[in-house]
Amino acid sequence: MEIGLVVALLLAVLVGVSLGLMGGGGSILTVPILTYVLGMGPKEAIAASLFIVGVTSAVSVFSHARAGRVRWKTGLIFGGAGMAGAFLGGILGGYIPGPVLMVLFAVMMIATATAMIRGRKKSADPAGHPQKTLPVARILLDGFAVGIATGLVGAGGGFLIVPALNLLGGLPMAVAVGTSLLVIAMKSFAGLGGYLLSVQLDWPVVLAFTAIAVAGSFVGSALAGRIPETALRKGFGIFVLVVGAFVIVQEAPQLVALISGA
Repeated sequence: MEIGLVVALLLAVLVGVSLGLMGGGGSILTVPILTYVLGMGPKEAIAASLFIVGVTSAVSVFSHARAGRVRWKTGLIFGGAGMAGAFLGGILGGYIPGPVLMVLFAVMMIATATAMIRGRKKSADPAGHPQKTLPVARILLDGFAVGIATGLVGAGGGFLIVPALNLLGGLPMAVAVGTSLLVIAMKSFAGLGGYLLSVQLDWPVVLAFTAIAVAGSFVGSALAGRIPETALRKGFGIFVLVVGAFVIVQEAPQLVALISGA
């Protein structure tokens, strides 16, 4: 367990770098690390990831804000709807068997990876100015839907939020990344609140992991804009795809046993 803890804490740096650099990927990395390296149960890993990613995103958002890469109004609208969905998802997740949650998590990883590899459309406003008409109703609906997914399985946050902000809010990619961190922080804490109604966490381990992830987020924020976005996104997408396939292979036997009643 001590070796596993050391490895997990080292990997926590990658969680922070991913969030600071790309505005997403935190839970996609955190849940497998907590589950397969530290041996946490699926529900505990998902709940812990919501806290870790929430705190890391909250800290990282200020680095982006200082660089002018956060649109507070759009983020608060999207995040408010996401919090409602995430709290509901967190409550539902407490009643769903662990193998089912992990398979849903893997499906989310594969869908996210596919979207990353395929790429995103460019914003219609590369100069960085928001659209004149903000599609509030659509942003609320998308925020609520993304919130449910995040609260339920602890994933699907940044890599769903960033393109939504880019396409719906008219934000350029760098600003969408910074704004997504505000949204992730808001709905992560809401999802955590739902899970804590039925799950207990090992807080010393969770807090240690969080502290290292926060340190990594500063590295990621510093690198934002310096690494080619396309190569970074596609490379990370391939990695996420492989991890998603690994999770399905690991969890499929338990899911089959659960369905068959064995």
